[in-house]
Amino acid sequence: MRKSLLLLTGSILTWFFLQVSSYSYSSDPKQFITEIVDQAKIVLNSNISKDEKAKKLSEIALKTVDIKGIGYYTLGSKRKELSPDELKKYEDIFQKYFLKSFTSRLTDYSDPKIDVLSAEVLNEKYTIVKTLLLATDKKPEVKIDWRIYTKDPNKPLIRDLIVEGLKLARTQKEEFSSILASNNNDINALFTKLEEFINQ
Repeated sequence: MRKSLLLLTGSILTWFFLQVSSYSYSSDPKQFITEIVDQAKIVLNSNISKDEKAKKLSEIALKTVDIKGIGYYTLGSKRKELSPDELKKYEDIFQKYFLKSFTSRLTDYSDPKIDVLSAEVLNEKYTIVKTLLLATDKKPEVKIDWRIYTKDPNKPLIRDLIVEGLKLARTQKEEFSSILASNNNDINALFTKLEEFINQ
């Protein structure tokens, strides 16, 4: 009986993760975030290892976050100084850095409850979707605004998270700028810092 139950559970999880891989998201920003939140909840509540959760959350992020755009923004004006090879190296390292940073925060949550509240169209390129991470016995409620890039109206992408008024992309940009300023503006120093975090 137990073996049959395990096989059934495994089949259900396999079906779900195949759905994640082939999922087509809504073009409506509010619904887009609702779908992402719902998918993340299922992953975080699933009975799999932390590493597997990180892998599945990374798959969602690769489809729904403009990681390349965020990476360029956080690099600032330094981007224009890089050779094509340096820029390609930065893109690869930043993606790994972003995914590890993103998943390491989320996998510490179990059964997160997020209410998607409203959407505010700023212009044809950006919409802000407001959400609320509900309070628990151990953690207070957190306001999270999602900055959605809608230049391609059929394929919205997350460009930033604003957590209790703090813009995460801007904070990251300031951190990278500080690392460069402390190392004679040497891009290799930034590469080293990011790789150290990735390999922790």
